[in-house]
Amino acid sequence: MAKTIVVKQIGSPIRRPANQRQTLIGLGLNKMHKTRELEDTPSIRGMVRKIPHLVEIIEERG
Repeated sequence: MAKTIVVKQIGSPIRRPANQRQTLIGLGLNKMHKTRELEDTPSIRGMVRKIPHLVEIIEERG
C-alpha cells in the first residue's frame, strides 16, 4: 500500500502571489480548512514545502 499524507489548508490565498494560489489548486485545496489525502511523493512534498504558511500536514499514513 502506498504512503499517503493528509494535508489541510490553514491560510487564505487572498493577496498571495499567483504561483502560490496555483500550488494550492494543484494540491486540490481551494477553501479554508479543507483537507485532502494525497500520495506521499517528492513532488507533493515539494509543493507543501513551497507554501508552508498556507498548508499543514496533519497525518502521515502507511
